[in-house]
Amino acid sequence: MSTRARPAASPSAEPAASQPAAAPAGRGTGTARKELMAIAIDCFARYGYQGTSMDRIAHAAGVTKGALYYHFRDKEELLAEAVKDRIAEFEERVVGGVSPVTDPAAALHEIARVCVHIAIKNNLRRFILTLMVEALDTNPQLSESFRRIMRRFRGYLAGIVRIGQEQGVFRPDVEAVRAAELFTSAVIGAELQHYQDPERIDLGLVMHSAIDQLVTWLTAGIDDPGRARERPTAAHAATKRGGRRIRKESAS
Repeated sequence: MSTRARPAASPSAEPAASQPAAAPAGRGTGTARKELMAIAIDCFARYGYQGTSMDRIAHAAGVTKGALYYHFRDKEELLAEAVKDRIAEFEERVVGGVSPVTDPAAALHEIARVCVHIAIKNNLRRFILTLMVEALDTNPQLSESFRRIMRRFRGYLAGIVRIGQEQGVFRPDVEAVRAAELFTSAVIGAELQHYQDPERIDLGLVMHSAIDQLVTWLTAGIDDPGRARERPTAAHAATKRGGRRIRKESAS
């Protein structure tokens, strides 16, 4: 979600945007823009930001560079739009998949399942991880954006843990924030191992084994971890607000 080793690429410095000699197919439509963004995301996921030029994206899309500049001012705008679009998609799937939270343990497993599904079916998670690591040293603005995204994600997870604690199904002596950090570490660690060695690392097995261990830790010493989920709690309300905040911030 390594990124340092990349094949040789065109120079990262991009020329100023020029007017295309002819309008690209699908001019003025969201469809063409979305298709170009999807191809750019694949390039960013494979080669990183520095290793991806507008020339590379245009070549992969089978269009002229002028056509690409017709839809996007420069590589920075293209990346910003891609990150915004894909993060919003991921967050919407996570929140939509577990809301309302009535079974906190099942909710944690469902979030892990969504992460596995996306990581295996498309390059969204690889795109996020690749840029997240690369931006640490090369793009402070993007790095700050990812920092806010990860804080939202951990905050939402912590809210789920608090629901479990108020229901009496999770240990009250565990810091919800620490549990959220462990969950996030398990997800990112499993994904990185899978991308590095997909033949040896079964992402679904590793991910759900890690979440099983986390839930076992959260429920250790609880007499009846399956009891009492009837009443909405303050943590329910907080997590619901967090879900709405994720949707609002990812759309902004």
